[in-house]
Amino acid sequence: MIDRLRGAGVRGWSLVGLGGCVLMMAVALGLEHLGGLDPCPLCIFQRVAVIAAGVVLAVAALHDPQGRRGAALYGLLSLLAVAAGIGLAGRHLWLQSLPADQVPSCGPGLDYMMEVLPLQQVVSMVLGASGECAEISAHWLGLSLPGWTLIGFVALMLVPLGLLWRALRPARGYRWPGGEAQD
Repeated sequence: MIDRLRGAGVRGWSLVGLGGCVLMMAVALGLEHLGGLDPCPLCIFQRVAVIAAGVVLAVAALHDPQGRRGAALYGLLSLLAVAAGIGLAGRHLWLQSLPADQVPSCGPGLDYMMEVLPLQQVVSMVLGASGECAEISAHWLGLSLPGWTLIGFVALMLVPLGLLWRALRPARGYRWPGGEAQD
């Protein structure tokens, strides 16, 4: 499989990443609708990061640029979305690791904030933390849901890195100075 990915084009890498995004969203929606776990504001922001990466990767798969610039562009854009998701999941894990007396108080619900406040203030308040985000509602194999989400984002990060590697690697037949030709 690694040999296939090594030779895969932008479409191949993008479809693998898009599949990962679809899987992450299917798990999140399944836990919400079938498992009865309501997402906290940070969970919703992590979903937005997954969807943003998925949209970039879907466009990349449809466009399938043949040049290095296209691969680099889609690699960078999807890496930004995935990096945002890693940061959000890390923040969520940090909140869950706080002692009970240091957990911030719960704020208003995300729906209410979106109706009343400007978007910048909503983002600032959610990232500033909320007590409901520190609550651990489920464990699986010793990890909370944000821990599994972080693992998913780290695995997903391999796709943008693969796109960037494809864009930045030396062309076939390129001769390194003083070295052998690369095939």
